[in-house]
Amino acid sequence: MKLLRYGPAGAERPALLEQDGTVRDLSEIIADVDATSVTPEVLSRIADRDPKTLPVVAQPGRIGPCIDGVGKFICIGLNYIDHARETGNEAPIEPVVFMKATSAIVGPDDDIVQPRGSTKLDWEVELGVVIGTKAKYVAEDRALAHVAGYFLANDVSERAFQTEGTGQWTKGKSCDTFGPIGPWLVTADEISDPQNLRLWLEVDGVRRQDGTTANMIFSVARIVSYLSGLMTLHPGDVIITGTPAGVGQGMKPPVYLRPGQIVTLGIEGLGEQHQTVVADAT
Repeated sequence: MKLLRYGPAGAERPALLEQDGTVRDLSEIIADVDATSVTPEVLSRIADRDPKTLPVVAQPGRIGPCIDGVGKFICIGLNYIDHARETGNEAPIEPVVFMKATSAIVGPDDDIVQPRGSTKLDWEVELGVVIGTKAKYVAEDRALAHVAGYFLANDVSERAFQTEGTGQWTKGKSCDTFGPIGPWLVTADEISDPQNLRLWLEVDGVRRQDGTTANMIFSVARIVSYLSGLMTLHPGDVIITGTPAGVGQGMKPPVYLRPGQIVTLGIEGLGEQHQTVVADAT
């Protein structure tokens, strides 16, 4: 299934996308796409309902973040060897973990707002994972059973904030609008192999990233297992799993985003995002 949320920011409604592109409102079954509705029991209840019996959403308008009420927004850095090398790093020997503020989350086509003082605004297409069942000390061969589904993410980054000051990467990863997710939460049964998905990103129509999740250093299963040994993962927690080569920081010379530019990205089977970069007007 492809689950989504539509409507104005803060007032989104849950919906289902049929194979023919019809959007069906899910409000009769769930209040929202959130931690309470990504469990196996609720997903099964949605799947058992004949979508033809649900109201059609003729004009969904804005598409919101594909899940609401995210508990933890966990990120994996340097998880593609080509990306690690383009940024001057060696391949990590274990997953590099950092957090992104949940207040950074926005819809897939919402604007990217360049914050005050930003000079090195960058892009990163990533595969996202939604946890569906509690996971603690999970073996790698059982880790994917705890995944409710997958989504497309742009790990927007401000490189000067991230690496040129003191402290952790979180500072350059957590600004408002730095976490576009969606358009859909695609349930795990539709993704036969998360390590065989093409992902790409363009800036103003120029292809900057073009890779495959087959080149991850640490697989989704390995990441979920590893994280479950550090912290308990709960339904509604999300993980983004790293980006392939082609970020602005890695170009020679580096190239960064400017207001007015358009960022387009996608992952096979998970849809596309389209964002306009704007200056912070507050």
